Amino acid sequence: MVGDRLHGVDVDGRSHAIRAAVIGAGMGGILAAIKLRERGIACVVFEKGDGFGGTWRENTYPGLACDVSAHWYTYSFARNPDWKSLMADGPDIRDYFDRVAREYGIDAITRFGQEVADLRYHDGGWILETVQGHRERFDVVIAATGVLHHPNVPRFEGMDSFAGDLFHSARWDHSVALDDRRIGVVGTGSTAAQLTSALVPRARRFDLFQRTAQWVLPRENVPYSDDERRRFRENPEELEALVAELRAKTLEGYAAAVIDVDSPELAAIERLCRENLETVRDPELRKRLTPDYRAACKRLVISGTFYDAIQQENAHLVTAPIRRIEPEGLRTEDGVLHDLDVLVLATGFQVDRFIRPTTVAGRGGVSLDDVWADGPHAYLSVSLPDFPNLFLLNGPNSPIGNFSLVEVAQHQIEYILKLIEGITRGDYAEVCVKEEAMRRFEDERCAAARRTVWVTGCDSWYLDKRGVPASWTFSYDRFETEMARPRMEDFETR
Repeated sequence: MVGDRLHGVDVDGRSHAIRAAVIGAGMGGILAAIKLRERGIACVVFEKGDGFGGTWRENTYPGLACDVSAHWYTYSFARNPDWKSLMADGPDIRDYFDRVAREYGIDAITRFGQEVADLRYHDGGWILETVQGHRERFDVVIAATGVLHHPNVPRFEGMDSFAGDLFHSARWDHSVALDDRRIGVVGTGSTAAQLTSALVPRARRFDLFQRTAQWVLPRENVPYSDDERRRFRENPEELEALVAELRAKTLEGYAAAVIDVDSPELAAIERLCRENLETVRDPELRKRLTPDYRAACKRLVISGTFYDAIQQENAHLVTAPIRRIEPEGLRTEDGVLHDLDVLVLATGFQVDRFIRPTTVAGRGGVSLDDVWADGPHAYLSVSLPDFPNLFLLNGPNSPIGNFSLVEVAQHQIEYILKLIEGITRGDYAEVCVKEEAMRRFEDERCAAARRTVWVTGCDSWYLDKRGVPASWTFSYDRFETEMARPRMEDFETR
């Protein structure tokens, strides 16, 4: 039912309780709900799916794992001493987020199976409507929808004619048998690499259809012993020291490398990738696996097993372009028909969606689709002009890549809460970034992009339609500094 309050502040200036909606019950949504409740702010979480976990609920394919160190990929207030190995597998990560959500009581305030269809700012508040017909008014909305949940499904000629089983990796059909079958995978990103490692030992024949070769950074997934896990449980300070070490290694290496093409850190990454490539024994296969762009221009594939798997006798790398799909399999432009029983599209996601396809109308009816016509953007990734009291977690231009998005989201939610606290104190009823501040930030971000590795000549999902990286193009230190406190002169308040 739509409430009667128009603002989070009484007419005499006294603060009172406001209500917040959180869209999404993945990593960011769980975090937002926990932190809002810590501040005494009532909130409701709307989740289109049937459970917690976000991308870790959507993706269930064989070999699914996170390529970020597990202990760093946790909330700082809810460490998990029982990770089995350096990098955790998908089911364990989903279980972790589900457990944290339930321990903090987020299940009691989450409406599963409620997909938000429409958000409209009206008379000082947001009217939220779901596909299922629920309608409610909120003072504040936090969109924690992520980007890895709208599968990118290419349309090949003849897709409907395939006589076998065909599905996207994020819509895995667990009823389909895999052992001793002819399996094809389209794609060569992190998902395809994980699938290759997992399925080659099971398949009679495995074909990997590669459009673009990827740089692969080797990393052994070292298991933690029972003794190590016991020590982490009994000595939280030892676990925190490990988190700090894992964090520092990544930030001092990868984070510094991607923003400066002339950095020694990038040179070191390229050396490690080339040394890893040399483990491919067949010179012809090695040549076809060699990218024609600089390492980290695309998101690095982190794997200690991919090259070994693709060199097995039953594994075949196919580099001829795909012509069409036929009942018996996939035909490439060289005329070869690759007979298949199972075809998996590991073709990624529509990463420019964010909160969309939800229709979002801000102040004066301004449409988010119109604002983002040339590509998604947001001030410091969290706020947009003319969309007061709407905040984004891991939104456009967030730091992305091979480091912890959990930590990124924790910085962002603390920043957002500082803005919300101004509402609860009665300093203002509405807050959003000024148009001029948005333009200044975006101009500076695009200028900084010219020094990054992402613009050195590859076609990647990091790039928007202008060829500008849709990511944080500054140092990670600057990100932390910016997130320490809002510069209120950049915000419009009413």
